[in-house]
Amino acid sequence: MNYNDEIKNMVEKSKIALQQLEDCTQAQADNMCRVIAKAVAGEARKLAEMAVKETGMGNVEDKVLKNSNIGDGIWTTMKNQKSVGIIREDEELGLTYVAKPKGVIGCVTPTTNPSLTSLGNAMLALKGRNTVIIAPHPRAKNVTEYTVDLMNKALKSIGAPENVIQIITEPSIEKTKELMSTVDVVVATGGMAMVKSAYSSGKPAFGVGQGNVQVIVGDDCNDYDKVARDIIMSRSFDNGIICAGDQCAIVHKDCEQLLVDALVRNGAYYSDKSDVIEKFKSVIFEDGHTAKEAVGKPILEVAEKAGVKIPEETRIVVLKAFRHGAEEPLCSEKMCPVLTLLTYDDFEEAVEIARTNLLFQGAGHTAVLHSNNKEYIEYASLRIPVCRLLVNVPGIASTGIGMMANIKPTPSIGCGSWGNNSISENLTYEHLINVSVIALPSKNKAQTSEEIWAD
Repeated sequence: MNYNDEIKNMVEKSKIALQQLEDCTQAQADNMCRVIAKAVAGEARKLAEMAVKETGMGNVEDKVLKNSNIGDGIWTTMKNQKSVGIIREDEELGLTYVAKPKGVIGCVTPTTNPSLTSLGNAMLALKGRNTVIIAPHPRAKNVTEYTVDLMNKALKSIGAPENVIQIITEPSIEKTKELMSTVDVVVATGGMAMVKSAYSSGKPAFGVGQGNVQVIVGDDCNDYDKVARDIIMSRSFDNGIICAGDQCAIVHKDCEQLLVDALVRNGAYYSDKSDVIEKFKSVIFEDGHTAKEAVGKPILEVAEKAGVKIPEETRIVVLKAFRHGAEEPLCSEKMCPVLTLLTYDDFEEAVEIARTNLLFQGAGHTAVLHSNNKEYIEYASLRIPVCRLLVNVPGIASTGIGMMANIKPTPSIGCGSWGNNSISENLTYEHLINVSVIALPSKNKAQTSEEIWAD
């Protein structure tokens, strides 16, 4: 069977399952989401170990958290929400809203978060009675297939139809492209080339933008240890491969040493020496991107390759930068536990540095501000080109993991037009349902043109 026939056969099976889900109740749809989340959470450690072994990226403990927390978080925010049949009525306006499935959802999953993305997208899809076909990254196919097997066993245990969730067991670029052009909706999580391909598939698509989280530390900061702990946790999480991890810390020049000291106290290795910085850059970057041998690697391994001796307990490396934007590679996304430190003279300059770095790489995703100054917060929100400005929490809060901020948990972060995405918010089940409106005659008296345009 050639790959065209293979994908066609999978989609046909998926459409049969879709028909079988037509009479699915809200309780049954919710139960499907609940059981697959519990199934993956129950094997969170095994899945984490499999992912690290197969991909060579990240670390087990953080992947355990991701594999369990994503299901918990998504379930918490969706369990009491309507997504089947009549979901809302407005008697005053005479409008009734009816939810229907979008159809077969093709989900492209990355090597960085194979289990998390598969589970998260499946939950969002099943909430609206859709079916799912997953196209895994070739270097994460085994752990992704095991994740899908867990979900399917859970679905079988509650009598769900067969083929509600399927996976391409021998993935390839050709099969993924064929899938994206054949399904009803595409959800693409991965590199920018894959996301671009999804938007070119001819089908409605949801993709993610590139991350490069900028962190501004306001000059009103009064707890540098708390800021340092947030930054280190965010930058080191899963060895730096999460797109929402902090990337650049921008601090007032008079407060630089306070932040550096706090970072070092909490597990960072800091250097402003040009020879050390160049050694790290030679290992981290290749052709303007994070070098493959550095992606998701422990910081001790990155330092060893750079020929720099750092303490065994080091969690991240912090390197001083003296330029920003396209002039400095350290101001781009670094998919390993390395943070860039920059300084500013006044808050307007701090915002401009963050803005420039984001327009260089990562616009639309997330920025962080450590400050309680309302004027700073408002100014930053108006000037920085991101869809999420987080205040006094780490960048990884933008995914909803850990519920550190009231942002809906998701495997796919929309970055708006800045990131060439179709949505600017976190992907939720609401994006994967069609909503029909029943409209009764209006009770309001029609206005004349003069009345409409009157002051």
